[in-house]
Amino acid sequence: MRLLRGMLAIAALAAVAFVLGAIVPRPLFAPAGEPPTRQVLLVANAIHTDIAFPADPDILARFGFLAEDGLPLDAPELAWLVIGWGGRAFYLETPTWADLKPGPAAKALTLDRAVLHAALGGSIALPAEGVVVLDVSEREMTAMIDEVLATLVPDAAGRPDVIEGAGYGEFDRFYEARGWFNVLVGCNLWSSRVLREGGFRTGWWNPLPVSLVWSVDAHNAAASNP
Repeated sequence: MRLLRGMLAIAALAAVAFVLGAIVPRPLFAPAGEPPTRQVLLVANAIHTDIAFPADPDILARFGFLAEDGLPLDAPELAWLVIGWGGRAFYLETPTWADLKPGPAAKALTLDRAVLHAALGGSIALPAEGVVVLDVSEREMTAMIDEVLATLVPDAAGRPDVIEGAGYGEFDRFYEARGWFNVLVGCNLWSSRVLREGGFRTGWWNPLPVSLVWSVDAHNAAASNP
């Protein structure tokens, strides 16, 4: 009985932390913004979020290393550059739920090195389910990309350290990234940090996409969620 009460208390505390993590904004007060001129996307599924940047020439220039690693940044159908962060074993070895294995899942629940995933995306018909449209200024866009690039680990030559042979297909690449991943400090907290660099408020703790999407929609006037 004592064990059951303890487990119920832990579950209740986790539920309270989850709710408060979304309700309490970070930062508490909205920063002064500049007139928006462009858009980025927060793309969410059941467990993971990515940030999509428009495939405009100036943005592709900042990610020019992707072309050096074989991605066709000049493809006419390219519309978005989709970036995400996550645990190395789970991210690399689980392209679909059908590929889920006990080992990578265990690492995701405990502790694993981090990687950054970059994928080329085509046109997205907006509004779309699971996609939050965010209006940003030039300065905010630059700050978000700065934060993404700061996540990358350089190789001996000083360029982003691509993980050879890793990827889901010909239009994506994985890179070594800074940080450690676990279920409590995962991909959605990384997405939160990048968004805050762009002047957006998120919840203080958003371990799941549902809480991050809700907090971004609730705490920011420049967000559109269908």
